[in-house]
Amino acid sequence: MEKITLVKDTINFDDIKKLIYWLETNPRLTKGKLTEEFEKKWSKWLGVKYSVFVNSGSSANLAAIYSLILSGRLKNKKIVVPAVSWVTTVTPAIQLGMEPIMCECDMNNLGLDIDHLKNIIKNDSPSAIILVHVLGFPNHMNEIIKLCEENNILLIEDTCESMGSKYEDKLLGTFGDLSTFSFYFGHHISTIEGGMISTDDEDLYHILLSIRSHGWDRDLPKEKQESLRKKYDIDDFRSLYTFYYPGFNLRATDLQAFIGLGQLDKLDIIVTNRNKNYERYKNEIKNTFWSISPPENSFISNFSFPIITKNIKSLTEELIKNNIECRPLICGSINEHPFWYERYGKQNLPNSKLVHELGIYIPNNHQMTYDEINKVIQIVNKNL
Repeated sequence: MEKITLVKDTINFDDIKKLIYWLETNPRLTKGKLTEEFEKKWSKWLGVKYSVFVNSGSSANLAAIYSLILSGRLKNKKIVVPAVSWVTTVTPAIQLGMEPIMCECDMNNLGLDIDHLKNIIKNDSPSAIILVHVLGFPNHMNEIIKLCEENNILLIEDTCESMGSKYEDKLLGTFGDLSTFSFYFGHHISTIEGGMISTDDEDLYHILLSIRSHGWDRDLPKEKQESLRKKYDIDDFRSLYTFYYPGFNLRATDLQAFIGLGQLDKLDIIVTNRNKNYERYKNEIKNTFWSISPPENSFISNFSFPIITKNIKSLTEELIKNNIECRPLICGSINEHPFWYERYGKQNLPNSKLVHELGIYIPNNHQMTYDEINKVIQIVNKNL
């Protein structure tokens, strides 16, 4: 049997043929109208008002946090970050001069531990939270939203691994003030590289449009352009190179947007397949040490299936020996990485440490066959 991989590229030969045909029309390749079309189609699929297409999910996190800073809504520089997450969920807070406070993980869903979060809010009164829906598993969103509302906290959902997952019949990425997504080739859908920021907040949307492209006003609605130019006494010619925010260049391209438009047509079936695979893993893997337990009334569009076991070394060796890809459970605990502890020291986060030392994930790509899943389950069960 050929290698059972963690991911399968969602860009197939038919997509390439369509791309070649489009390229032969000599279209605009840089950011243009197709980017806007892709943003609107994505917003409709997700059920939000606004979306901004950028060059990666990591850039989406960077721009999301920066937009909160520029909005003037933060009461201080403190932001809660998740211990079990990805490096570029956390590093933008450091790079942008925020004060990150690390939150322990919940061993049921690998998201934020609510009790620890309450203590952080009580002791530090943070301005913002960025959370990760790890591998497609929802956080306890009702409790988190309530805490944010009661304590004037802004919320970013890093949903890069969780397209299509739902909490109480509501798509992840529609709860926070902002949400971020990744279209890297290994994720649910791909634009080769790429990411999206979504929001229902018009002011944050306008800031994002500007900081994506240097901080100018070219991508803003006409009335917003006129308002800024009037405020700062900028004529139309000078406005071409006038910058209102200290922005970045995080733009993606219309070539990527062309691919993304086609990818969105596949997303629902990809989500369905990932959920079916997840249900088989959940029901047939017999792990007495630990098993994932997401909130009730959740729908799981699983990125990869997590396993925490004391037999991690032997299990990993057997999976690799049998040509089955596996990885550490995302990057374990951020608390255990040099970039973090050399700056902030190590906190006592036993749950996250357990994930770091004993956690792996196994393949759940949307093209896995019944026999492939059988093989993975047999090897896992034999070595737990």
